[in-house]
Amino acid sequence: MESEVPLNPDSESENSNEETAILANRRRHYYHLNKKVELGEIAALFLSRTGHVLFFASLCIYLFCDLTIYVAASGKTIVNLSCKSSNNTENFTESCWEDSGVTRMDMYRIYVALFGLFVGPFTYFNVQKTKYLQIFTISVRWIAFSIMLSLAVFRLATYGQQGRPSLVNIAEVPALAGSSIYSFMCHHSLPGLIAPISNKQGLMSKISMDFSVICGFYLLISLTGSFAFETIDVLYSLNFMPTHDSGFLMKLIGMFLAVFPLFPMATSFPIIAITMQGNLKHLFFEPYGIERHGFFMKRLLFPSLAIFPPIITALITHDLKGLVEITGSYIGVIVQYVIPAFLVWSARRQTVKYFGISAHKYSSPFRHFGWFVFVLVWSVVCIVFVTVDLIINHS
Repeated sequence: MESEVPLNPDSESENSNEETAILANRRRHYYHLNKKVELGEIAALFLSRTGHVLFFASLCIYLFCDLTIYVAASGKTIVNLSCKSSNNTENFTESCWEDSGVTRMDMYRIYVALFGLFVGPFTYFNVQKTKYLQIFTISVRWIAFSIMLSLAVFRLATYGQQGRPSLVNIAEVPALAGSSIYSFMCHHSLPGLIAPISNKQGLMSKISMDFSVICGFYLLISLTGSFAFETIDVLYSLNFMPTHDSGFLMKLIGMFLAVFPLFPMATSFPIIAITMQGNLKHLFFEPYGIERHGFFMKRLLFPSLAIFPPIITALITHDLKGLVEITGSYIGVIVQYVIPAFLVWSARRQTVKYFGISAHKYSSPFRHFGWFVFVLVWSVVCIVFVTVDLIINHS
């Protein structure tokens, strides 16, 4: 039986080389990071209509919980600054002042309402030029974190170990999972951060180093605080509240640290609320569909939906620990793990279909399908953890 021989082997080879060159040109054209593309645009590009709706719904719920935490933390901070000192800052049934008849919970609700009254209206405007505001917020945060770390180390050096944390505490693992997810919930900002960087060589190592530094700083703050204080307040900065026998400098530092959470929360609240109303518009309308509606819908309804539900929720509860657990371990799992995993999976399928290959110079070292499965399994584990914890605590 005769074997089939190509009529023109050289021609076939040339065609093959030409196709390879075309694919290479396509990869060079599309695989760059010079354009700022938000996560919502990526979801619209790679997810189905149902996936698109679920993405924006999850993001809106996450931002709602985030805003609620900001409002509740601000209210608790002002209560602890204005009311008499208490051995238990979580006890809101005590009187705020001696023989006043006004409880700490009453004052907390008043402060939450005042926070909404003074900070909420900024949501109705378009805050775009936030460069100097962000520089100020970051500076205040780093100064406060550095002072807290230094004071905790000083306490350890002066008074020795005060706290006796357990080596392992399985009961707090769900809270740790939720807090960790909530603390590192920043990946949705990466597209906007990466695009302006001119030299993108070694981008992965730089981002990895950044996350490693953040993780190391969190560990330093956590470990020094765990050993320096016998008990730790849910809002860590309140552990540095000055006492009546503190010197002037320590009182000044203590008051700064106690007030510190108000600065980033008050400045970030309008920005997050504006982001939430934008996501709400994407959830309920097609792209640019909101433009067909009038002033009430665009400038009043959606900003109100972004600020009033978080404020009402904060009026009902002041449980920051529970809010962080629920936000991190339920909504955070979806936003940080599930949705990005499906985005990557869908994007790789489309690139394989279009280019014939999914690997490129920006490919993740975790591109094996097993990592996709691992992320989904870990998501389920986190949700089980927090569910068990909530059932045990409320049984």
